[in-house]
Amino acid sequence: MLTQEPAKAARSDVFVEEVVETPAWEQPVAVAAQVVHERKRLFAKIAEHDWIVALFYVGCDIVCWVLLYGIVGYLRRDQFFTTPLEFVLVDCIVVAVILQSLYIIGGYNRNIETRSLTYTAEHILAVTAAAAISSLIIYSAAAYDASMKPSRGVLLVSFVAFLPLSLVYRRFTRRHLATSTAQRTFLVIGSGELATRFYEAYRVSPNPQQLEFVDNDTARVGSTIAGEGSPTIHGGIAAKLADPDRRYTGVILTESVDRLGQDLIERLVRTQFQQTRVYTLESFYEAHWRHVPMHTIDPFWPLQMGFQLARISPYHYLKRLFDVIASGVLLVISCPLMVMTWALIRLTSPGSAIFGQLRVGREGQRFIAYKFRTMTAPVDADNGDIYTRENDSRITGVGKWLRKLRLDELPQLWNVLKGDMSLIGPRAEWEKCVERYEKKIPFYHFRHLVKPGITGWAQVNYPYGDSEADAINKLQYDLYYIRHYSLKLDAMIVLKTVHTMLFGGGR
Repeated sequence: MLTQEPAKAARSDVFVEEVVETPAWEQPVAVAAQVVHERKRLFAKIAEHDWIVALFYVGCDIVCWVLLYGIVGYLRRDQFFTTPLEFVLVDCIVVAVILQSLYIIGGYNRNIETRSLTYTAEHILAVTAAAAISSLIIYSAAAYDASMKPSRGVLLVSFVAFLPLSLVYRRFTRRHLATSTAQRTFLVIGSGELATRFYEAYRVSPNPQQLEFVDNDTARVGSTIAGEGSPTIHGGIAAKLADPDRRYTGVILTESVDRLGQDLIERLVRTQFQQTRVYTLESFYEAHWRHVPMHTIDPFWPLQMGFQLARISPYHYLKRLFDVIASGVLLVISCPLMVMTWALIRLTSPGSAIFGQLRVGREGQRFIAYKFRTMTAPVDADNGDIYTRENDSRITGVGKWLRKLRLDELPQLWNVLKGDMSLIGPRAEWEKCVERYEKKIPFYHFRHLVKPGITGWAQVNYPYGDSEADAINKLQYDLYYIRHYSLKLDAMIVLKTVHTMLFGGGR
């Protein structure tokens, strides 16, 4: 009897195992379900990458244009092409111009709110610019080949159809992305003063993702980052990074390297290359908010790597050539408008229609900037107020519209032609403003590393400022422009400026 009991127990164990095993007829179904589950996890993992959205938009744009252009050309019996190769070449040229135009305005950025009116306006301008540039290239080529018979109607109808369709699938995709994006989380390492300031800035930003704060300092764990209602600080940084079930949008460092420790730094390096992006505060501000935070600026900031602006930069000279040509052409084209504006100002208010003001340019050089007068009296710096306030009683009725449409800046085209200014750059500030700001705002003089401009990154991203706090915020955008000085950024500023002029964003 004693020798039989273990055998019974063994048989009992076997019996139990047979009960929990999946029946043979269900095994193919279970395997198929497991495969589907693994595929869903794979697709979900791929969808978390920002590049997948850009790839989707690029694919849609290419397919949409090729189909539209082919269909419209077929329906209109287009005789443009003598061989299929010409059709392919022209398609490639137009697609390249469209992709570049939409890339400039952020049309392939997952984080851009493509359902907003601002983006819609910029999208229309970008596609319109792509149509103009494509037409210029194609018809210039056709002028040297008599066998080619370009159909302006086919190109025009194709762009007219492409414009709403490219907006529709962006808006549709964004609506579904908004739900998934809102469920994603940034892991913020640190809970000190910089983390608190970052939280306050993030809270008023349009970013929909949640923030999770973590710190290894046990004295801070359990408290809130910025008082009641703000996120609670958790512990265990390494455990958070190692957790396979948590997929963070990114990791944001708000602490200095010396507080992290060697082991944690190595873990962050692996995270950066294997899991998700690791941001410093400066890189996060630049990537998501397109400006440079003031607390990251020091005397050696211009000496850092990554600056596109340099004494020997080819774009530096190309931009000057463009300034001369563009300002000369614009002066000729806008001459009738400037004469009408001059007459309108003289008829509606006493005084000169154009006034000059001492401004500060590149390397602190002083020059006289010319503008159409929009006020009955100039700003008086002697009384301590150097700003033009909103609804300022000194602004004339005509001046109000000139400011909204930015037409008061037209005489500055002469300054651009002379070389005092550029078409694009930081705002040329009044000498009195500069003297005050350089005393109170650290590193304000860095904005004078480039020529001032009629329009600029700060002007199109931040409203007119009437305080020192506004001057600091605009400086952050100016520093971003200096760091990312490039043709792409200038092209983006041009499109945003046109949008501002059409929809009246000046003051």
